[in-house]
Parts: sequence; C-alpha cells; structure tokens
Amino acid sequence: MAVRIDVEYLGDLHTRATHGPSGDTFITDAPVDNGGRGEAFSPTDLVATAVGTCVLTIMGTLAQRLGIDLSGAKAHVEKHMATAPLRRIGRLDVNVVVPAERAVAIDQAQRDKLERAAMHCPVHQSLHPDIAQNITFTYEAPAPG
Repeated sequence: MAVRIDVEYLGDLHTRATHGPSGDTFITDAPVDNGGRGEAFSPTDLVATAVGTCVLTIMGTLAQRLGIDLSGAKAHVEKHMATAPLRRIGRLDVNVVVPAERAVAIDQAQRDKLERAAMHCPVHQSLHPDIAQNITFTYEAPAPG
C-alpha cells in the first residue's frame, strides 16, 4: 500500500509536508550550517527522527504482543554529518532508554527479543550501509531506597 506525502517549497529554504491519509503537516528548514535558519527539523533531522521513532514503534509492537508496557521509553538520537566526499549523514547514534518502572518488569529474554526487533526496524534497514548506525539500550535501575 502506497502512502502519499505532498511537499511544497515555501521559499527561503522552508518546505511544508502534508501526510495524505491524515492531513497532518509539518514545516522543514535547512540547518544553519547549510544556509538555513534552523527554525524547524531539517530533512536529515527527519531521517534521524525516523530511525528513533521506528525503533520505538517496532519495540512497542513486539512489547504489546509480549504483554509488556513500554510507556515512557525514549530514543535519544544524535546525528553526525559528514562532509567528504559529499555532505551526508555520516553516523546516527541511538540510545533507547527504558525507564526503571518499566525495566524492572522485563526479563533478559524479553530484552533480547526487544533489542533484536529494534535492529530490524525498516528505517534502520533502509539506510545506506555507509551510514554508521549505533543502537544501544539502557534499562534504568530503580532508585535505591
């Protein structure tokens, strides 16, 4: 099934993207280091965001099937740009953090399954192999006391 996304150039390095099925929209801007004002997500920021949201969504899908609540889990994504031979995304570092109140209920076998699922996120699998993708997982420990 295809999904249509319409993108309109607004001028001054801004675009508006419209999600066909829902009508939801967002604006992009070029990053400051590439002539923009950095007022919104850049296109490469959206790629980084797509990896983080995909990893959490895939983990969430499996967690539902396993009866695990992953509410409050976060993905912190750092995008590193490369400049040679071309300007492109060089590396994405993703750290998935499961909060202590959720982590205590997830045993090691379930963690292994969730982490394997995350590594099969379609966005992660779709990016060019020259983009280094480092995905790590942190299961917070309960506070002492």
